Amino acid sequence: MSAITRNCVRVSGPEAGRPMLFAHGFGCDQTMWRAVAPGFAADHRVVTFDHVGSGGSDISAYDPQRYGSLRGYADDVVDICRTLELTDVVYVGHSVSAMMGVLAVAQAPELFGAMVMVGPSPRYVDEQGYSGGFSRADVAALLDSLDSNPLQWSAALAPVVAGPGNPGVAEELAESFCRTDPTVARQFARVTFLSDNRADLPGVCVPTLVLQCSEDAIAPEAVGRYVHENVPGSVFTKLSATGHCPHLSAPEETTAAIRAFLRRIES
Repeated sequence: MSAITRNCVRVSGPEAGRPMLFAHGFGCDQTMWRAVAPGFAADHRVVTFDHVGSGGSDISAYDPQRYGSLRGYADDVVDICRTLELTDVVYVGHSVSAMMGVLAVAQAPELFGAMVMVGPSPRYVDEQGYSGGFSRADVAALLDSLDSNPLQWSAALAPVVAGPGNPGVAEELAESFCRTDPTVARQFARVTFLSDNRADLPGVCVPTLVLQCSEDAIAPEAVGRYVHENVPGSVFTKLSATGHCPHLSAPEETTAAIRAFLRRIES
């Protein structure tokens, strides 16, 4: 199956423009970029897509073994870039998709020229000497809740992800979580919250922006600074936007931060 069909890939902007590939986070789809990605289409070749099992992707392509780790999703990112014959790609990944980008760059560094991590976390679970924001008990309870009552889980998690003062974002996230295939959601949640990509960060070989939100309960500032400190030469920008989804709650601020980073590395 073509990556274009499998991942419901959409392309806009000038063919000669520098490619920008936007990757959505857990429980979402490419529409979450609707207030940010089009703003780059005037001078970039903008590519959006859905992870398999999300949005308009082909659910028949979902393979529990392939998507049993983030590497399966990273393989899809590389496949999309190669199918579209993209190079010097600016990869923009939200949340868990930031780590997919780390893995994709490591797999095919010749395809990528820069990376933007929006609310990244290389490990969500705390351990001695590292604070990821969640205890093992927290994550176990989160996953058990998803197994037992997906609707209640969606309603409870959405406002936490959206952050304070963003009720509209919370409502949209809850609806998006509910639209995700339950089987896919269960496995994707485990892959997301139990992953550990800390050892992969020092290998990032492209200019990188770490975008950190204020009052982010999913990826706290300590986590964002950890990513910044472990990705060589990365730029850290803290946004005024609260919560975990600045592309929904503060798209203008998010766009401006990405633009500033691109000007910096392209000047």
